[in-house]
Order: sequence, then C-alpha cells, then structure tokens
Amino acid sequence: MYNLLGDLSIIEASSFVASPTAGLYCAQFGAEVIRVDQIGGGPDYRRWPVTNSNDSLYWENLNRAKKSVALDLSRPEGRELLQALVRATGQLITNFPAEGFLGHELLATGRPDLVTVRIMGWSDGAPALDYTVNNAVGYPMLTGEGPEPVNHVLPAWDLLSGAYAAFAMLAAIRRRERTGEGSEVRIPLSDLAIGTVANLGGIAEVLYSRANRPRLGNTVYGLFGRDFVTKDGVRTMVVVVTPRQWSNLLTALDLEADIAALEVARGVSFATDDGLRYMHRDALYPLFERAIGARDHAELAAKLDAAGIVHSAYRTMLDAARDDRLVTNNPIFSQSGSNPSGFTYPAAGSIGTIPQMSRSDARSAPRNGEHSEEILSGRLGLPSAEIARLIDSGIVGTAT
Repeated sequence: MYNLLGDLSIIEASSFVASPTAGLYCAQFGAEVIRVDQIGGGPDYRRWPVTNSNDSLYWENLNRAKKSVALDLSRPEGRELLQALVRATGQLITNFPAEGFLGHELLATGRPDLVTVRIMGWSDGAPALDYTVNNAVGYPMLTGEGPEPVNHVLPAWDLLSGAYAAFAMLAAIRRRERTGEGSEVRIPLSDLAIGTVANLGGIAEVLYSRANRPRLGNTVYGLFGRDFVTKDGVRTMVVVVTPRQWSNLLTALDLEADIAALEVARGVSFATDDGLRYMHRDALYPLFERAIGARDHAELAAKLDAAGIVHSAYRTMLDAARDDRLVTNNPIFSQSGSNPSGFTYPAAGSIGTIPQMSRSDARSAPRNGEHSEEILSGRLGLPSAEIARLIDSGIVGTAT
C-alpha cells in the first residue's frame, strides 16, 4: 500500500470483477474507496471460491482496503442515500445501468463537477460478461489446437477494464482540475476487448490476410517459442525474443552446427529474424526437442538462466502460492489475519513498487456495512438519532 491518493474519496457501487478491480487499484494507492452494497451483500458477495463457512475469498481480496456501506437499494430512501453520498464525494465508479438511479446526468444535477466512470457490457447498454465478450472477439478460436473453441479461465477483459477505469478516473479528475467540469467515462467490455485486439494488430491482420490466424497450441505466434519436455518429464516453456538470446540458446544446447546446416539447406539465416524462426519451426522444433529431451530440467534451467534465456516450467497454482520468488518473499504480499473469512494467508497490496517510499501492509476487506455509521455521519452529516432510525427501519445495515 502507498498513500499517493490520500486526498481522494470514491464511491464504488459495483459487483463482480471489473468495477471492483478499479476501486481496488485506487485503494491500493491510498484513495478512500467506499463500496456501497445491498444489505447482506451484493450478487458477488458469496461468489466462489468460498470457505467452508461460505465466506468468499474472491470478494475479500477484490475489496481490500475499502470501506463498506450497506443500504437497502430496493427502497427509495436507500437509493437516495447512495445518490447523496455520490454527490457529497464527487467521484463514482460503478457498473450499474447508465439510465438507472445512478445515471450520470441525474446525479450531476446536484453535483455538476461529478466524475463518473461506468463499466458496461456493450456500449448500447446490453449485458455482457468477460467470457461472452471473449467469444465475440474471436480469441477462443485461436486457443488450443483442435476444431473446438477453447475458453481460457482468466477474466482478461474484466481485469483490463478495471485497470483502464482506474486510469480513466484519474484522467477525468485531471481534466476537472483544469476546467472545473465533470464528466462520465463509459468503458464497455466489448469496446475494451475489440480495441485491444486492434491495438495488437489483430483487426489489421485478418483484414489484410483475409484469413484467420491458425491455431497453434502452445506455440508463440511469430516468434521462436513453445513448450518442450525434459528428460525427467518436466514440461517447460522456452521463448526467444532477441538475437542475443537466440545465439545464447544455441550455445547452451550445443546446437550451433545443426542450425548452421539447416540454414544452408534452406537458404536462410535465423540469427536476427523472428519471423524466419517461426516460419521454419517444422525443422527447428525437432532439433530442440532432442536437445532439451536429453537433459534433466535442473541442468537445463541452470544453462538457460546463465544464458539469459526466458523459460519457465509449467506449475500448478498451488505450486505458485508456495513459491518464494512469487509469493513467500515477494514484498507485494503481507500476511493478513484480519480477513472477514477468518483465514490467514498472504494478501497482495500495491502491485506497483515505489523504491523511494515505504510500503505498508495489505489491508483487509470490510464486512458488509462495517462503515455505514461512520460514512453517513462524516459524509452526509446525519445525526446519530437519524442514523439509528435508518438502521431500525432496515434502510441502513451494519456489520453488527
């Protein structure tokens, strides 16, 4: 955690991955992020993975370092309290519908300099999820090797949308500082996905070639990169991105003579051309399969490390969670024992590292409604008697 945004307060009304991720990233850099949910938790409050007590490990990690206000959003008075909090704070991150009670124009009638960042499914307001948007832009038809589409399990578009939303919030605030004007930034998952495809050259590629890219399994498109199996059965990924790495790889595997002979036979030079290594992979891969397959993984890894080659053995997530470099001795993690689930484990704080600043430990997620009284009093100035009435009437919820 770093306190770079300690003077910024944001209301977050959201669920699932993308919108909570935006709030999380702001909170990890010191912003006060106030998540407002339905009393008892929103639709993602029990989302898997869960503990034996049905506490969501997903929820408590996407909502670290935030504060929680619980309201009955099915009742007009609960919705009015959320609207008042947004207007009092001046910043909103949400994935609620654009035309509902959290519509920007409606909220801005009482706060013209309001900055709203809204994550959506499709730009026309139609619903979408990461997994359906991913299908729409074509990536499952590039994954794997067979005729069937292969979905990946990482919600890439949700995570990219969350990061883009956090950036958009700060950009809109910078504009407000210059002009005094508020704004709404809408970030549809579909636009984020297809825009990223375009940024990587994918739209231009298929229109230029009038064909889809072939499905390559674990082969890296346009580079020398693939998985190989060592003598002791360890599957490892090896990727070459520079001429020096290529030269060092040949030396490490004693393949200089074999590659030179292949270059003569095919009338090419692989020394500096990624594309040629990719195009001639039918002849290159068997040479590397034999060389790597003749070595145990420990020997291979030592040679590749010494040569500056990018490689990694395939591991399970449980392996990664126990790894010293990734988790145990990684300063982005700290042991968190005050989680709502009661389970103690390494928790991620700020992913970015600022060498000039001291890093504080990751903070726990709130319990639903844990800060309701604090926020309603401090942000809206409600007296204790009024807050007590709201709690007694079931409009406001608390953690106790």
